[in-house]
Amino acid sequence: MTSFGTVRFWQAACTACLFSALVVAALCPSVAVAQQKRYRPIPDYVQLRRPDQELGRKVLDEFRNAGAGDAFYLEFQLRVLPRRGPERSVTGRLWDTRIESIAHRRIELDPPSTEEGKGSTRLLVVGGARPKVWRWRQGSALAIETLGGSSYFERLSDTDLTPFDLQMPFLDWPEFEFEGVRKVRGRPAHAFLFYPPVEWTEWQPTLTGVRVFLDTQYNALVQVEQLGDRGVVEKSVSVLDLKKWGERWMVKTIDVRNEITRNKTRFSVTAAALELTFSQALFSPDELGTAFQPPRTELTRVEP
Repeated sequence: MTSFGTVRFWQAACTACLFSALVVAALCPSVAVAQQKRYRPIPDYVQLRRPDQELGRKVLDEFRNAGAGDAFYLEFQLRVLPRRGPERSVTGRLWDTRIESIAHRRIELDPPSTEEGKGSTRLLVVGGARPKVWRWRQGSALAIETLGGSSYFERLSDTDLTPFDLQMPFLDWPEFEFEGVRKVRGRPAHAFLFYPPVEWTEWQPTLTGVRVFLDTQYNALVQVEQLGDRGVVEKSVSVLDLKKWGERWMVKTIDVRNEITRNKTRFSVTAAALELTFSQALFSPDELGTAFQPPRTELTRVEP
């Protein structure tokens, strides 16, 4: 069974911060002081002593480098399950590759099932040390938008999914604590608490930390928790099911849950094609307005 890194949609090695807190402090002391006054979640160590941080760093480095050579295509459904009101669904497609060792994802989202006549949305998500997100929306006056700042946390196509969820920049934030091993959904997992750099807290003032759980056996991402004031979990992303394609295991179902509103979006893979080669034009911001067809290779369909 390969790591969850096989599916770069939720995988690590997505992004890294542009400035460390020390650089920001040097350039803007007032911002640094404000950052010091912010609530800082206390690590929840599983054992009495602080776990071996060097061991945690090795586990994290291995996860970041997993599946580096894979390129694949997915078709998926986002099922929006609000606490109140009617359900709705969004279908989409994902192309994923690495260019010069940096993760690139092109995502196409159809309009929600309840909003016929609305145009589709396309996103280009690039990780690495200089993360970027571009968006094209059918019918929009703006041809191609470069997203940044607070727009990383905007809901996509009326779902609970955001560019921040897709990019997962916290996996490359420089400051973190390895909290040890605990049970998640009945399996042991390495727990990490990541602290956001100053610029991210400016864009999302309620964000105080992100807790990540990696399966100890397969080094696979199994759960993410976005923390707010006093360390309260405000949003969670949880892997529910896996599916085996040939000799390879991949994610089948993921829940994205707003813990404040109790609204939930369920991501389900409906088809996949692995070990592909894509034209780099697919991952050019200038080509977001161009429609690309699914790969010609035969897709493996997934039954509900």
